[in-house]
Amino acid sequence: MSILITGARGQVGQAVIHRLHTVGRPVRAASAKPADLTVPAGVEVAELDLGRPETFPAALDSVRQVFLYPEPSGIDAFVAAARAAGVEHVVLLSSASVLAPDAETDPLASHSFLVERALAASGLPHTFLRPDAFASNALGWSYGIGQGLPIQLAYPEAQIAPIHPEDIADVAVEALTGTALRGRALTLTGGRSLTFREQIAVLAEVLGRDLRVETITRAEAEQQMNRFLPAGFADSLLTLWAAATAGPAPIADTTRSLLGRPERTFHQWAVENATAFTPR
Repeated sequence: MSILITGARGQVGQAVIHRLHTVGRPVRAASAKPADLTVPAGVEVAELDLGRPETFPAALDSVRQVFLYPEPSGIDAFVAAARAAGVEHVVLLSSASVLAPDAETDPLASHSFLVERALAASGLPHTFLRPDAFASNALGWSYGIGQGLPIQLAYPEAQIAPIHPEDIADVAVEALTGTALRGRALTLTGGRSLTFREQIAVLAEVLGRDLRVETITRAEAEQQMNRFLPAGFADSLLTLWAAATAGPAPIADTTRSLLGRPERTFHQWAVENATAFTPR
């Protein structure tokens, strides 16, 4: 019986596939464009397009567990197909943003919120993984750092507890292969609260370079962010970061508390991804 991995091109999905395959679990990687997937030899691939329910039966054939990426389009039909196929457990890669009071309408939270709601109403056993900020969000600074430009931020003292994506994958695999996490909603963070300024200082140390931080206005930041983010996202993020200047970010569940092993640090992530910030 296979474990179906949706979002198989993403960094967490890829990591989950490799871990499960390494320990001999039958895995099926799913994508709307399966020909574009890169997976280890021996891993099945399947077409799964939530906008095309006709792709569901083959993707779900002999599947008992699903690692689900949060896409609300077609989710009700997919959940019904999963029940009909005999799926016994769904692990959802959700988001800590669903805990906000306006999650149903907030651009950052609504995708995950709607999928959580559909699963909760379905009767399918499920586990919700709600990571907060990814350490890999720092890649948003990579172009400017590579060009030797100052990093412009409206809220450089905003505090987050960035989680290494590999830690999310570890928790996901535990949820898919064990029973201790089944049925739980887990807010996931890294083990340390860091301001954006402190994250940049870590990058400067790893790169061996001076990195400048320049404080700009919220309006200037929103104008910059609107160039590459969907409508409404910039405002939501800036509101979140403004609130995060009030004090240290709370530390929630980590690999240390859930799996009994130390969480990966932002410094470790920076070392592993240093080449992304090199001059070009």
